[in-house]
Amino acid sequence: MSVRTTETTVTFRRPFSLAALDDLQPAGTYRLTIDEEEIPGLSFAAFHRTATILHLPAVSVSASKSEAVPVDATELAAALAADARD
Repeated sequence: MSVRTTETTVTFRRPFSLAALDDLQPAGTYRLTIDEEEIPGLSFAAFHRTATILHLPAVSVSASKSEAVPVDATELAAALAADARD
C-alpha cells in the first residue's frame, strides 16, 4: 500500500483553539503534515487521509521545544474558515 505525506502551512490571523490542544494558540503560521494511504483495487489512484498533524509552536516562534499534535481535519478546516470570516 502506498503512503504519501504532504507538508504545508496554515495561517491563523487570530488566536484559536482545537479540541486536541490544551491551550489557546496564538495567531501565526503553523506547519501541517497530512498523511494519506492509497485506496487499493481502484483503476485510478485515490487516497484517504490517515493523519493530520499540527506542529506547535507557530513557525515564527523560537522555542526550545516543539510538539506535533494530531488534530481532526474537519475541525481544523472549520477553525480556518471561521478565522477567515472574521
